[in-house]
Amino acid sequence: MSLDTLTQLIYLMSTALFILSLKWMNHPSTARRAVVCGVVAMVAAVGGTLINPGIVTYTWIVAAIMVGFLLGVPLSWVPLTAVPQRTALSHAFGGLAAGLVGAAEYYLWIHEGKEIGSFEAGALVAEVILGFLTFTGSLMAAGKLQEIIPTRPITYKNQNALNFSLLAVALLAGAWLVIAPTHWALFPLIILLSLAFGVLLIIPIGGADMPTVIALLNAYAGLSAVAMGFVLDNKLLIAAGALDGSSGLILSIIMCRAMNRSFANVLFGAFGQVQAASHAVEQRSVKSASAEDAAQIMAAARSVVVIPGYGMAVAQAQHRVRELFEVLTAEGVDVKFAIHPVAGRMPGHMNVLLAEAEIPYDKLIEMEAINPEMPEVDVALVVGANDVVNPAARHDKSSPIFGMPIIDADKAKTVFVIKRSMNPGFAGIENELFYGDNTLMLFGDAKAMLTSVVQALKESP
Repeated sequence: MSLDTLTQLIYLMSTALFILSLKWMNHPSTARRAVVCGVVAMVAAVGGTLINPGIVTYTWIVAAIMVGFLLGVPLSWVPLTAVPQRTALSHAFGGLAAGLVGAAEYYLWIHEGKEIGSFEAGALVAEVILGFLTFTGSLMAAGKLQEIIPTRPITYKNQNALNFSLLAVALLAGAWLVIAPTHWALFPLIILLSLAFGVLLIIPIGGADMPTVIALLNAYAGLSAVAMGFVLDNKLLIAAGALDGSSGLILSIIMCRAMNRSFANVLFGAFGQVQAASHAVEQRSVKSASAEDAAQIMAAARSVVVIPGYGMAVAQAQHRVRELFEVLTAEGVDVKFAIHPVAGRMPGHMNVLLAEAEIPYDKLIEMEAINPEMPEVDVALVVGANDVVNPAARHDKSSPIFGMPIIDADKAKTVFVIKRSMNPGFAGIENELFYGDNTLMLFGDAKAMLTSVVQALKESP
């Protein structure tokens, strides 16, 4: 068996393992198996590439692997609250790799005087544009998530027209390069325009839309890998990139549906500008309660639904939530967790945090399943969530979140909201839930407040 044949067989096996890895990610009971399967597939793919007889020196490869380890190991130690921006950085590195490989391959072809076909040139242009815009776009997304740059949308006059003009020029230059591949001077222009477009694409998008943006950038990175596979004639890259791109696109669609928003609105709607609250809301006051009050009411309840949000992640309060779950369950209270698809800053953020705290997965109920039960729920406990429980989404046509499906926390008999202050959430609007007749505010850090509630429950007779 030749080395080339062996490499192709390894690629085929890796493709199958990547597919199985995605399938097994569908359920927590098989998630660990999925991770192991994905790691084995990637190691096999790299190994299959390294035995390629076309490699003339391993010096640069070994050096790159060492640099990757030096960067990758510290990045793996981030807290769960930083996983969204860590994911965005992964997309940035993936896009940069695709863009650099495309640039290197193009100039190598020019240097060797190779005749470049239209298909090869087209795939190369797609790889470079998608790769470099993913690189800068992902860096901007990571900056917004880390709050290095403002999470609010940054807008200016004729912004969308300028963005589309940059992209149009890049595409026209790419089309010209397909027709005349030897016009190498166009290549740096395409790269610069792609880098600029990636920045300008993300800055008008607010923090509330970052879960969708992350999924969309994942799709871009996958598509750039597909194009790179065609450029390098690598079937594994085509297959793996297609899996990555399609899964990212499907996830983006799911996120948009969960917010009742379109792609155009997410990318160009400048969603998240802080808006002034209406006069009627400003005149209303909220009712606050103590940890002891909350403990007393929860102890007498038959059912409690916990609704987590990004505030829980920031406070790292998931373990206190688990303690509350254990104490109430021991008292015979039925405790469930209501999960909104876009709660947090990346898809599945709340699921990951609660799983890390060892909350039983069958207690995590999706929004569509829990909403019919909410009118019969004795206590809804909102931990750091905001826009995903705002009743304005159901009736206020002037609200930017109008039409977005929400968890019906306001329909519970009693609502407790743990929040540091009355500041608005990512959408930049007041939350009507806080002013409800059945709502009591628990002001303070989520972790400290939950600790106090649990302590009061343990001390109650």
